[in-house]
Amino acid sequence: MSERQVLFSRPLPIAVFILLALVADQIIKYLVETFLPFQQAVAVIPMLALYRTYNYGVAFSMLSGMEDWFIVGMRLAVVALVLWLWRRTPKDRFFAHLGYAMIIAGALGNLVDRLLFGYVIDYILFHTANWSFAVFNLADSFITVGAGAIILDELMLAKRHDR
Repeated sequence: MSERQVLFSRPLPIAVFILLALVADQIIKYLVETFLPFQQAVAVIPMLALYRTYNYGVAFSMLSGMEDWFIVGMRLAVVALVLWLWRRTPKDRFFAHLGYAMIIAGALGNLVDRLLFGYVIDYILFHTANWSFAVFNLADSFITVGAGAIILDELMLAKRHDR
């Protein structure tokens, strides 16, 4: 029995998705950089603000003291690993392939910032009066949702095998 090939298991659709996601990420970051004041919260709704800041590390400013070459190399290694996983994953696993596409798009979006500016532009802030979440961006969202899609795919696969 042959496996059903899902959209993002093919090279052209995943490349188009990654390119479109990368362009959207960079356009939004350009607009943020052009129009949003630096480190001043602009309320959108309660608990959500736009807040332009720069991240010199990786997710949640971890490794912010590391050299640029190390962080760029680490991001490239992540992209290479995810591409390897994408190629090895059976072509019928929709959420896994979608997740890989999103992680690659997010990693490349932040890599472009790092190469152009030496930092990543972040601008989304969830907060309350006493608490705030790390400031993040669309590329970070792609990575997070992509990881969630892969976890969902693994859970669905495990459930199928339990039947």
